[in-house]
Amino acid sequence: MADAAPAIEARDLSVRFGGNLAVNGVSCALARGTLTAIVGPNGAGKTTLFNLLSGQVRASAGSIHLFGRDITALSAPRRAALGIGRAFQLTTLFPALSVLDNVRLALAPQRQRSWRMWQIARHDGQLVEQARHWLRRTQLLHRGDEPAAQLSHGDQRKLEVAMLLAMRPRVFMFDEPTAGMSVDEVPVILGLIAEIKSDPDNTVLLVEHKIQVVNRLADRILVLHNGELLAQGDPATVMESELVRDAYLGRRSPS
Repeated sequence: MADAAPAIEARDLSVRFGGNLAVNGVSCALARGTLTAIVGPNGAGKTTLFNLLSGQVRASAGSIHLFGRDITALSAPRRAALGIGRAFQLTTLFPALSVLDNVRLALAPQRQRSWRMWQIARHDGQLVEQARHWLRRTQLLHRGDEPAAQLSHGDQRKLEVAMLLAMRPRVFMFDEPTAGMSVDEVPVILGLIAEIKSDPDNTVLLVEHKIQVVNRLADRILVLHNGELLAQGDPATVMESELVRDAYLGRRSPS
């Protein structure tokens, strides 16, 4: 039954770029209301798998299911409309617009058709209050009138999270959410992700290099190596695996 289906499920998922099999026959499922982290050494295929699930890359073989629905052939915008929300490793903001206007624009498609987004975002008082709410949640309300381009890298990531929260997806996807941040900025983003995870209606997937972050947040991890799923399970158990440790340390290639 669809009600019992995982939030996202990949079945024998593969993608080939020329002669390179970047993801090879990966099958995994993200249980509803959990946080799953994709980990692995550089070049393991983590971001490629992430892109396959969110729709930025089309699969060469296999299938992807969202709450039981086959979405393999759907574009990234169609997947977003069905409830997949993605924050990119490189921020995707409107740099010339104010911080507040960026969140207004994230809210506007929920209310009207996209061709009227700007008029709605500028004149709908309810949208303004909602945008302020999400900026308050991400500790950016005091910078609402500033151009997004003036924000630090860490604050731009917070703004991106505010926009993602405003869109109210069912599945939240984060690609290295703390990359490039200062030590002082990291706790805010991790706190926001932990807050998102605390809602049982939310499912979270993240790509992350920092094992300490994974251990703090993840219910389950997927370990990739050379495009293949090397291991999956709870972080403590999986990271104790000799095969996983060898893959990370590069002592050998797993068979």
